[in-house]
Amino acid sequence: MMSFRTMATVVASGFALLSAPGALQAQAAYVAPTPSLVTAGQGEAKVTPDRASVMINVQTRASTAAAAGADNAQRTTAVLAALAKLGLPKDQLSTEGYSVTPEMAYGNNVAPRVTGYVVTNTVRAETKQPAQAGAIVDAALGAGANLINGLSFYAASIEQPRREAIALAVASARADAEAMAHAAGGSLGNLIELSTQGPTIPPRPMMEVMMRKGAMAQADTPVNPGQQTITVFVNARWAFVAR
Repeated sequence: MMSFRTMATVVASGFALLSAPGALQAQAAYVAPTPSLVTAGQGEAKVTPDRASVMINVQTRASTAAAAGADNAQRTTAVLAALAKLGLPKDQLSTEGYSVTPEMAYGNNVAPRVTGYVVTNTVRAETKQPAQAGAIVDAALGAGANLINGLSFYAASIEQPRREAIALAVASARADAEAMAHAAGGSLGNLIELSTQGPTIPPRPMMEVMMRKGAMAQADTPVNPGQQTITVFVNARWAFVAR
């Protein structure tokens, strides 16, 4: 005849046996995370600008808005005609802004009063010949413009140098990953993830020309497009293989 103590032992053992398969399944379902390395790379490539953009302002002042506007229209028309003589078509000349602003006088215990009006017409001139930028500046100033507040050079297409920069960035990220893996006592495994940011083209300081009429008569305005640097960044994740 089985004692109470013996039956309790058998039930407990049976429970343990029934629970064992579930525990094994839980252990089998758990997958340890794959060790990985995360690196970043930077690549640069040079590009020669083949376009130039010049921001030209015609600014006039008069006692009335109408008078300032009429004077501005006459001068702007002369500027556009001078640029057309350089061979710039209408689709490369665009109005970027037009403003009419009152000039105010302030005094102690006196209400502010309008003393005149300032009219500013901003024209963007674009050329496919970067070396022509100096001639555009000279022609505009000679025809009545009184402020050149933007001169920039750029490339119409950067696809090829951008891809060169990407290749260099990936190579840099891989070299760092290999160095990290070796230092950690293992080797570099397969690429898990790769992303890119950019390109970025840092602005190069350009001249700002603010000249009075006739001040540019002594010499042509020199320009030098130079080269621009295209920078690309990548982020990569690699598998780490332990030895």
